[in-house]
Amino acid sequence: MNQERIFKVLLGPHMTEKATLLADEKNQYVFKVATDATKLEIKKAVEKLFDVKVNAVSVINAKSKTRRTLHGLGRRKGFRKAMVSLAEGQAIDFADAE
Repeated sequence: MNQERIFKVLLGPHMTEKATLLADEKNQYVFKVATDATKLEIKKAVEKLFDVKVNAVSVINAKSKTRRTLHGLGRRKGFRKAMVSLAEGQAIDFADAE
């Protein structure tokens, strides 16, 4: 996998309360990923970018939400997120990732 594809697969970390609890308790990290990314591509991208060993990858499609606006109904954009389980003793520090 080339360097350009890595940055197209991983769009960024998805930081929520639930994602923080998963990182602390189960050693799982959540990323927003491209809609055409496969589990194998996500695994290789995380391993190459952060120098960690990935055990498993779960992918979730988050549906778009309907919102009421001044001009009628509109829709937010949906996205895809990946939950990455790391090996025992591995961790990702997003502050040091740059």
